[in-house]
Amino acid sequence: MEPSAEDSAILNAILEAAVDSMIVSDVKGTILRANSAAAKMFAYDVAQMVGQNVRMLMPQALAEIHDGFMTHHVETGEKRIIGLGRDVEGLREDGTVFPLHLSVGHAEIEGRRMFVAILHDLTSRKAAEDALARSQRLDAIGKMTGGIAHDFNNLLTVIVGNLELLEMRGADARQLPLIHDALSSAESGADLTSRLMVFARRSNLKPETANLQDLCTDTLQLLKRTLGANFHIQTDFADKLDRVQVDPAQLQSALMNLAFNARDAMGSGGELLVSVQNVTIDDTYMAQETGIEAGDYVRLSVSDNGAGMSVEAQRRAFEPFFTTKTESGGTGLGLAMVYGFVRQSGGHITLYSELGLGTSFGLYFPALPHDAAHADTEAQKNTTSKMPLGNGEVVLIVEDNPKVRKLSIERIRDLGFETLEAESGDQAYEMLTQDIKVDLVFSDLVMPGTLNGFNLASKVTAEFPKLKVLLTSGYASDVLTNAMPENLTYDILHKPYRQSELAARLHALLAGTDEA
Repeated sequence: MEPSAEDSAILNAILEAAVDSMIVSDVKGTILRANSAAAKMFAYDVAQMVGQNVRMLMPQALAEIHDGFMTHHVETGEKRIIGLGRDVEGLREDGTVFPLHLSVGHAEIEGRRMFVAILHDLTSRKAAEDALARSQRLDAIGKMTGGIAHDFNNLLTVIVGNLELLEMRGADARQLPLIHDALSSAESGADLTSRLMVFARRSNLKPETANLQDLCTDTLQLLKRTLGANFHIQTDFADKLDRVQVDPAQLQSALMNLAFNARDAMGSGGELLVSVQNVTIDDTYMAQETGIEAGDYVRLSVSDNGAGMSVEAQRRAFEPFFTTKTESGGTGLGLAMVYGFVRQSGGHITLYSELGLGTSFGLYFPALPHDAAHADTEAQKNTTSKMPLGNGEVVLIVEDNPKVRKLSIERIRDLGFETLEAESGDQAYEMLTQDIKVDLVFSDLVMPGTLNGFNLASKVTAEFPKLKVLLTSGYASDVLTNAMPENLTYDILHKPYRQSELAARLHALLAGTDEA
């Protein structure tokens, strides 16, 4: 029975209205009908598809077994795709292979078997899943890295502190060079953990309201002298750029890292393009780059025409200690630091690269509302480099690590203070309730028991308002932001710290100045 003109018109309307691809074929796989969405998906005209076998739309491996599947279904009635659906791959006219979801239905009209395939392009979803998987992997590595760096900071605190005490207590002329060398190595270790903390998004950022063009211009002046005459730097700065909240030093460090990476990729010479643009991220963009929220951003792009990166190198580019610079001995921390800094700044980073063509990084920073962009951004005052001494004031040292606690007692006593000690926040609070003489509480943040450093500080502020509090941790302050009591802020001395930093903070708090 032939379909009526009305039925044909309705069927045509359904096919053309469908967003997904629809293909009708016979039992031999010959395409009888295809809608416009199918033609667009596979990059053919509809006329090119009709009359051809559906194998033309499949990669070779799938095309070779397709007829066997169909024969097996016709002979046995077993359903492997029909009525079930599965993820497969499609083949476009230009040879591009792409992921898609295929569901197949069948019907029999006057003894003639018909199959209807509905296909949904999964390219965007797969890209989003891959990007999410990369982000989750980097987050997991970041958590592990941050924990290791925190523990290492505690070790460095003990090492640096003991070396400084030896130096202060009159080491002889033969010992001083050894102490200075050891201190220098310890500081190098502290720099390494600092870079790991940046990747782990636990660094101590000092954000300011800034114009990215101004920050880039200052850095590019230095880069032009550093890269050499064979490398040409081009800039493309948009007019009326929005302002962002960013740590200037970290931004300039990130730009230099990307520029040096580009230099290494370009070999003996090449072109580096640095551009800054206002961009608006919408839902279409988000489908391609998961992890970035809709809104207004300022994008810093750094592009080169170097060797490019393989797919594997791109997949692992932001992992700490991963490097392709086997000959030049790269540390593998440069891109990891850039990634951590951008993410901690509330931004997003993208990477696009083609072997033989070059690489482009995009750093997206949230644009500030115009009223906030012009707020006062005056920098904080520098801490004094002098080492003020105490006058017998009593410092209660609260630290669960015995080695760090012992060292802290030595360091603070050497600065002219009296000391008391507690191994937990609970013990410290118990001591304070016994009405002992204490002028300042110096406490670690992460401790066992019911009271961590923030909890103890909160109780001290509420119950002993004249008592000063200085907190310290190997973690950055933003890690425990959720644990900080509401409406209260405390200064944090980050491990490993120098004796002069400790002295300045103690003096500032006890003197009631703004240095702390």
